[in-house]
Amino acid sequence: MPYRRTDNVVRRMAARQGAILRAAREAAAEGGMEAVQVNPVAERAGIAAGTVYRYFPSKTDLVGALVATMAEQELAAMQRAASAAPGPLSALSATIVTFASRALRNRKLAWALLAEPVEPQIAPLRMDFRKSLTAEFETRIKTAMAYGHFPEQDTGRAAVALVGALLEGLVGPQAARATDAVAERDAVQALTLLALRALGVHDARARGLVVQTALPPRDQA
Repeated sequence: MPYRRTDNVVRRMAARQGAILRAAREAAAEGGMEAVQVNPVAERAGIAAGTVYRYFPSKTDLVGALVATMAEQELAAMQRAASAAPGPLSALSATIVTFASRALRNRKLAWALLAEPVEPQIAPLRMDFRKSLTAEFETRIKTAMAYGHFPEQDTGRAAVALVGALLEGLVGPQAARATDAVAERDAVQALTLLALRALGVHDARARGLVVQTALPPRDQA
């Protein structure tokens, strides 16, 4: 008879895997992807390096799982914000603000997950994250465009450009650091306004949307 894991065993394994991924996230948030190494992650998680290898046979596997987990969390947050918005243009604004706020509050982690130069074997794993972000923004752009909120345009190119502008403007090497909550709000609103204007939203309407769209609470970032 094949071995069947009990519910307790399954829960313990899930908890241990979660601890490893949290440790990997903390390492990336402090030192970028270069800091996501099996031995330091194991130490952070309070387990043996051999245990980490049981769940993730290589650094590439660990980074891949980290990126996939973070992508799922970020997309879910963006989708919740869009779903709570009263209309398609507000949903687009809420999606931009949510992504921008969360990235700015975890700028080193966001850069590591999406744009930091990394080894060739890791780059494709992160590209999936960028593609999923682009697809989410494109969905919101298409819907708002269908309702006549801005001119007809190539939504795929617009979404790619939007992701690039947000990353470079908020967490890229040349981006100014937000030193407090006011600076954080101003940075997010400035990039959101830039995005809406670039898509063709009338300036007064764009400004109104930016002011009306609340930043997510800090404990949700």
